[in-house]
Amino acid sequence: MKKNIYWSSLPFLFILLGVGAYFGSPFKNEGEPEKDKVLLQLIWQALSYQHYQPKAIDDAFSENAYQLFLDNLDNGKRFLWKSDIKTLVKHKKQIDEQVQEGNYDFFEQAYTLFVKRIDEAEKMSLVLLEKPFDFEKNEEVEFDGEKLEYVANEKEWRERWRKNLKYQTLMRLDEMLAVQEDSTFKEEKKDLATLEKEAREKVLKSQKDYFDRLRKVKKEEWQSVYINSLLNVYDPHTQYFPPKDKADFDITFSGKLEGIGATLQEREGYIRVTNIVVGSPSWKQGQLKENDIILKVAQGADEPVDIVGMRLDEAVQLIRGKKGTEVRLTVKKVDGSILVIPIIRDVVVLEETYAKSAILESKGESHKIGYIKLPSFYSNMGEQQDARSCAEDVRKEVLRLKAQNVEGIILDLRNNGGGSLYEVVNMVGLFIETGPVVQVKSKGRAPQVLEDKDRQVIYDGALVVMVNEFSASASEIFAAAIQDYGRGVVVGSNATFGKGTVQQFYDLDAFLPSSYDAIKPLGAIKLTTQKFYRINGGTTQLRGVIPDIVLPDLYSYANLGEKEDKYAMEWDEIKRATYKNWDNSPNLSTIREHSKSRIEGSEAFNLLNQSAERLKKRMDETLYPLQLEAYRQKQKTLKEESKRLEQSRKEFTDWQILPFLEMKPETPDSVATARIEQFQKELKKDIHLFESVNILKETEQ
Repeated sequence: MKKNIYWSSLPFLFILLGVGAYFGSPFKNEGEPEKDKVLLQLIWQALSYQHYQPKAIDDAFSENAYQLFLDNLDNGKRFLWKSDIKTLVKHKKQIDEQVQEGNYDFFEQAYTLFVKRIDEAEKMSLVLLEKPFDFEKNEEVEFDGEKLEYVANEKEWRERWRKNLKYQTLMRLDEMLAVQEDSTFKEEKKDLATLEKEAREKVLKSQKDYFDRLRKVKKEEWQSVYINSLLNVYDPHTQYFPPKDKADFDITFSGKLEGIGATLQEREGYIRVTNIVVGSPSWKQGQLKENDIILKVAQGADEPVDIVGMRLDEAVQLIRGKKGTEVRLTVKKVDGSILVIPIIRDVVVLEETYAKSAILESKGESHKIGYIKLPSFYSNMGEQQDARSCAEDVRKEVLRLKAQNVEGIILDLRNNGGGSLYEVVNMVGLFIETGPVVQVKSKGRAPQVLEDKDRQVIYDGALVVMVNEFSASASEIFAAAIQDYGRGVVVGSNATFGKGTVQQFYDLDAFLPSSYDAIKPLGAIKLTTQKFYRINGGTTQLRGVIPDIVLPDLYSYANLGEKEDKYAMEWDEIKRATYKNWDNSPNLSTIREHSKSRIEGSEAFNLLNQSAERLKKRMDETLYPLQLEAYRQKQKTLKEESKRLEQSRKEFTDWQILPFLEMKPETPDSVATARIEQFQKELKKDIHLFESVNILKETEQ
């Protein structure tokens, strides 16, 4: 309700030394600690002093936090009614005052209503699953919560749940029919009515498990969701971590899943894949991709467990497991198709996460092009035994390629999510004489310019840097520096990811005096504390890096990247750093014109562009058919489109690919051979790589 109120600008530690006066007595009258009140006020003091860009705690903040929490609590609008929202709306402009007072009035009322609706929804869903569904009826279900209204009465509520449960049953029925239709199926086939009954029984079990899990979620866990809804109004990377035992904390902290090598994120009730660890079982299996949503998890041939609405750490317990065991993930692909992906758990092969190189040699002509793949900006700063530095590894690969007299080098940063800033500076230094690489700005301070001070240039020849939508953070800094110097040509998708911020973790307990030991532990908070800026003055935040040469890819029309988050920090610019352009910069206008002509005449790129348009259309579709034949036909169409795209990826037979992979004595020949074959197989069908080769050949020396 109060307008434009900022928290005190006094130094953070000074405020906390007077914590007793600010927070009042650390104990309630009845002798119980005021943990929740202290937690909320302490977080907001941390935000005020440490966050890169503190926001006004006003009506606008209240309204945003109000809506974000409701979205996180009930994204699909399956639980809360219009009457519930009418009760809660009084808090819409009062959350600012509640935060300042350290109370949870909005959360308490929303939580009470939500828990009540959970019990009612369970009873109703179990009744709905007692009778067969009519899969001949031509109807659809909407899953986009933003397109749905809250239900007005029990009739509307029952109908929403009926369609949801019918869709879940339909998915299972389709899977069972597909098994029977397979040519390898040898058992006696069951009729549709029997299969429908079995599918419904599976959904019934899944629903009971789902509601059991919901009831086991403790109130303080929902409270953490509320606190994070408040924090995410600041920016999507600022987050509160409640105290847990170390194993669970590490899982939540990193999101990394042992056994399959994927990074997951829980958002709005869904477990989404955000990264595939290079060299991991998921990476080798090949079907699990970034942005896939995991719907169910099965241990081998066992009945799958529905993980929609499940906490991330609980999903982790199901997905990770011993080496050699199988996990089957039912995933929803970005095009809407449903796929069951079997993965054999294993230990991640570390060698696959490091830089590696190859020579691309033309068969008809005497062209030799160097290629380096860098999956991440790893560093040895932890001083661990056998730790490696990506800048040093890339330096070695460059020298190996130079010894082979390559005409140019392609550095592939696609799907590279970033890493060490120190390594970026050193790596840019391999390709320039000396000068600034990136500017880092903290709140209220002048930008710090990080420079390469080593005048030695390891490689001064033609250079192409490949990026895509999933090249983020450190990758964007490297590409931006190469682009700003005019040192090489940046090639790739419409733009890189657009994460130009730095986060730091704070242990909240460290900021409380010993008189508050009774309420510890409070957990940790991750705050955005810095922002990256290019040497030309523009930030990499939000807009990312726009390549010099844009190539069509599968996500050309998709809405991806930092810019898709409503509360992402904005793009801005600061003063340009002092630097000298590369003396022999490539003629971009000519190269761009020739590349455009090749792409327009390429059947493969045209097919890829058509697939990108279809993918965009599928991603925009949120209505799903509930009629059996219509559903099955749609799934068939999606799979055929995906298959056609894969078949269009023809091998480039005019080029021979010769990988440079280290053969360690302890590595069996079969493993080493498999690594080489896998590397070659990927590159031979890489249409973007071979267009990058064409671009490199035209780059002026």
